[in-house]
Amino acid sequence: MSIAPVAPSPRQTPRASGPAPAGGTPAPAAAAPRHRRDIEGLRAVAVLLVVAYHCGLPFVSGGYVGVDVFFVISGFLITGLLLREARGSGTVSIPRFYARRALRLLPASAVVVVVTVAASALWLPPLRLSAILSDALHTAVYAMNYRLAAVGTDYLQTDAEPSPLQHFWSLAVEEQFYLVWPLLIIVFIRRRGLGAVLSLLTVGSLAVALWQTRENAGWAYFGAHTRAWELGVGALLALTALRLPRWCVPAGLVAVAASAVLYTAQTPFPGYAALLPVLGTAAVVAGGTGRPAGLLGLPALQAVGRLSYSWYLWHWPALLIAPHALGRPLAVWENVLVALGALALAALTYALVENPVRHLAALRNRPWRGIGVGFGISVLCAALCVAVTSAATHLSGAPTYRAAELDPATLDPRSLATQIAASVDAPAVPTNLTPKLQHASKDKPRYYSEGCSGDFDDPEVKKPCAYGDLTSDTTVVLFGDSHAGHWFPALEAAAQQERWKLVVVSKSACTAADSLIYLPQLKREFTECVRWRRDAWQHIRSLRPAKVLMASTYPSSELLGVPGTQEEAWVSGWERSVRAVSAPDTEVFFMNDTPWMVGNVPDCLSEHLDDVGACARSRETALAKPERRTLVAAAAQRAGAKVIDPTPWFCTRTTCPPVIGNVLVYRDQHHVTTAYSRLLAPELAARLR
Repeated sequence: MSIAPVAPSPRQTPRASGPAPAGGTPAPAAAAPRHRRDIEGLRAVAVLLVVAYHCGLPFVSGGYVGVDVFFVISGFLITGLLLREARGSGTVSIPRFYARRALRLLPASAVVVVVTVAASALWLPPLRLSAILSDALHTAVYAMNYRLAAVGTDYLQTDAEPSPLQHFWSLAVEEQFYLVWPLLIIVFIRRRGLGAVLSLLTVGSLAVALWQTRENAGWAYFGAHTRAWELGVGALLALTALRLPRWCVPAGLVAVAASAVLYTAQTPFPGYAALLPVLGTAAVVAGGTGRPAGLLGLPALQAVGRLSYSWYLWHWPALLIAPHALGRPLAVWENVLVALGALALAALTYALVENPVRHLAALRNRPWRGIGVGFGISVLCAALCVAVTSAATHLSGAPTYRAAELDPATLDPRSLATQIAASVDAPAVPTNLTPKLQHASKDKPRYYSEGCSGDFDDPEVKKPCAYGDLTSDTTVVLFGDSHAGHWFPALEAAAQQERWKLVVVSKSACTAADSLIYLPQLKREFTECVRWRRDAWQHIRSLRPAKVLMASTYPSSELLGVPGTQEEAWVSGWERSVRAVSAPDTEVFFMNDTPWMVGNVPDCLSEHLDDVGACARSRETALAKPERRTLVAAAAQRAGAKVIDPTPWFCTRTTCPPVIGNVLVYRDQHHVTTAYSRLLAPELAARLR
């Protein structure tokens, strides 16, 4: 009897699963299922698509659909197993089912998780270890998909490097589905209502997936509720014993291949796009029933299919950690070599861990013992991960260098320039760094926690969001995206000093320029931003402010549906927006964008505690798209705004250091820390007076 768990993949991570013999003693009246060599080969196709996609091969820009193939296969195989048991014995043994799942999935996954955490401690930036430990613990309770969905919808976390354990989200989706599915079979198998219930769940999940893919792509991609229909399609195939003509097999393979070639990371997924690979997989499964495996039966594909689960587990952490271990980015051909190395690890895991454990009669024939072993493996895995992380944290330390502490009350422009120049040659990360590296990721302006910046899909302008001197007759408005937001600490300090009333009108990822952009997190046009911006203009005019400070990032975003060049579109967009908030008694200020560093600054510094310069960036490269930057500033000035260029507050003529004095400048790659923003309050207040 041969069953394979389905290995899904994360948004940019696949996962495959190899065949697993069903645990437990088969019901006496249940016929042993024929081994489906075509399905074994189909698993190989799925994992090859996922691995090729993660390696960066250009011809499989939609290779992530391999995960959907796995979901359909898993639904088909697991449902077939449950139905044979139910029809043979009249019920389904829940302990036997979960014992089989535990013995099939946990031993190999536990090995991969522990080795990945250890490798991360050895080669990845030390600052990432706590997040990776959290990922490891989430994998132990099959909740990784919802952790990723939550992180993916937090704009200020979207620049983080993917987790080496990200691909465990797919296992979480499967197991969440199977918490419910065996129970439904027990309840409805004798009432002949199972088909209707499964059909209703499948159609309902598909409807939710179509809706949520449009509204919130992150939750749609990782959610069990939006992926259940894919498992449900496979389950319906098993329940109905549907058989299709043989020509459906090549037709289905063509459908899967077409989606892998034609789709890209920008394709809204899942949703309508997922129908092509899911129905294509269903056609292969239903068309291959009782027939020779054909091309899918090739020995090479059979071998890869057997190793698909372990290969899926190993390939992603290998691809993520290898560049750090080698100290440089890898070319595509090098990624392929790393993936082949992961295949060798998969073969060892299959031979030494996966296969032996699942065939242990002492565990297969005693379900509760199998469940106990599975629980013990999870606990041991979690304990080892905690131990590895604790040991690595204990061994890491910072040099004993203490920097001069900077005080905004005494920091004039000349002394700031002196401190920036001195910091270029700082010997190490200072022991009195503010904020500490481990706290930097949570160092956000307080208006975020106070509900003054809505979610991506929320077009509402938040009100009143007022700070400073609330009784003042002088109102100052901060308007823009998160690159306006990181000026809030400076502007709040200035407002308190100057006795201004400060109103925040901000929405993360939504540029203040009048434009329509594509938002990767939603995988569609950011229409909520357009609605929010127009309401924001009206709200700002109603406040009759004395001053408006506008700021947004723009280098990496491309405007949609515009005539002419991108530079011309940005110029006209900023001109329209400046004029929209202008009034006879309102001064408008345009803040040019701040520097962008090479990568996440706290992560980099945690790797180079004794070499701060390794995380610095040249001024020339830190100011992205210089031509556009110049044109936009000139356009804002033509529209009546006073332009502020903050670059001298961050860089010398040649270099932008990541630490100035004892202050960490960036909380990630491009957002300024609250401490450094507050330090610049005198400079900003002087420009606004």
